Amino acid sequence: MPDLFESAPAAPLAEALRPANLDEVIGQSHLIGPGKPLRLAFESGKPHSMILWGPPGVGKTTLARLTASAFGYEFIALSAVFSGVKDIRASMEQAEHHLALGKKTILFVDEIHRFNKSQQDGLLPFVESGLVTFVGATTENPSFEVNSALLSRAQVYVLQALSDDELKQLVERARETVLTHLRFDAGAIDTLVGYADGDARRLLNLLEQTGTAARVAKVDVIDGAFLQNALTLNARRFDKGGDNFYDQISALHKSVRGSNPDAALYWLTRMLDGGADAKYLSRRIVRMAWEDIGLADPRAMQLANDAATTYERLGSPEGELALAQAVIYLAIAPKSNAGYNAYNAARAFIKRDKSREVPIHLRNAPTKLMKELGHGKAYRYAHDEPEAYAAGETYLPDGMPEPGWYQPVPRGLEVKIADKLAHLRALDEAAGRDD
Repeated sequence: MPDLFESAPAAPLAEALRPANLDEVIGQSHLIGPGKPLRLAFESGKPHSMILWGPPGVGKTTLARLTASAFGYEFIALSAVFSGVKDIRASMEQAEHHLALGKKTILFVDEIHRFNKSQQDGLLPFVESGLVTFVGATTENPSFEVNSALLSRAQVYVLQALSDDELKQLVERARETVLTHLRFDAGAIDTLVGYADGDARRLLNLLEQTGTAARVAKVDVIDGAFLQNALTLNARRFDKGGDNFYDQISALHKSVRGSNPDAALYWLTRMLDGGADAKYLSRRIVRMAWEDIGLADPRAMQLANDAATTYERLGSPEGELALAQAVIYLAIAPKSNAGYNAYNAARAFIKRDKSREVPIHLRNAPTKLMKELGHGKAYRYAHDEPEAYAAGETYLPDGMPEPGWYQPVPRGLEVKIADKLAHLRALDEAAGRDD
């Protein structure tokens, strides 16, 4: 069998397949399709500073390079991970040299969110003067990670993860141009696309590894079984601590709140599969129980706590079953945010209200002097009253009306709580208390 890669280029597959023009770009049709913003920017004949925001492997660097080539600009690339103010200055000197030769410059800063404030500020004078056209790439929300001054001078374009169909187009392009000696069955393509998880760079790396493994194994037909044996197929794309992380925990919380157990399980397992800290997830699950189920089903809080404790005891993967069953229970439990709302309303009131005195009948009286001053006088001990309730008694500061912060919802146990509160209010009214 001939060497499957004897005619393969020395460059990595990702570099060999890098688009030479905008029409060769796969994905981002919402930006580069006919009449779309980036397409119009390219057709305008005048580049502008921009920030390309999106997950890894969706074409941010490619679009930056195409911007330079489309307008005939020189291209200077910096990585914010490895570069500092000194590198910025050196790049500006290079841009001035280009300008002296009649050439303008695109300055591309990869992972711009990794630059600190002073480094970002160091770019501003050169962007403002027009010495360079700035193109930044980031996987983080630029609203939070990029200085407002720099952000105001750049158009933000949001890039999206590639769809399965778009990734399959990329597989086909690789097969037609570089991996011409390999045949992939449908199962193998689905496996590669699934593990690429919207990341074109990751897909191309998997394809390159597949080619190497096939050459060593002396095979030319690739199926799913070969991939499982030959490659290390890592977990799905997951951005710990970044936007993707917080978007997924938000989706989990909202699925529980929306009473959809399957969706809650989906987001929980997505996060676990992606490497999220299960202890963090267990804490969030306990929070969900208190915030969205509350007193409508107090068992939810206990079950969430038990699931967290179970995970602490068993670890992964056994303890993850407890977390999964907890989110199922929370999703199907009756929902109430009455306690959550009441607490927030009370906090807001305290922040804006004056410091009110404790009514004298509620004050502690551990000494003779305090008793002589009337502390605790006329206090009614509830257990000695009918139904263990001191009808008509007041417990708020003098002159403060009943605020009514806690309003039980007509679901779960809070139905009974509402009935109990209505009965107690009736006893107060019978005792002559007017709120």
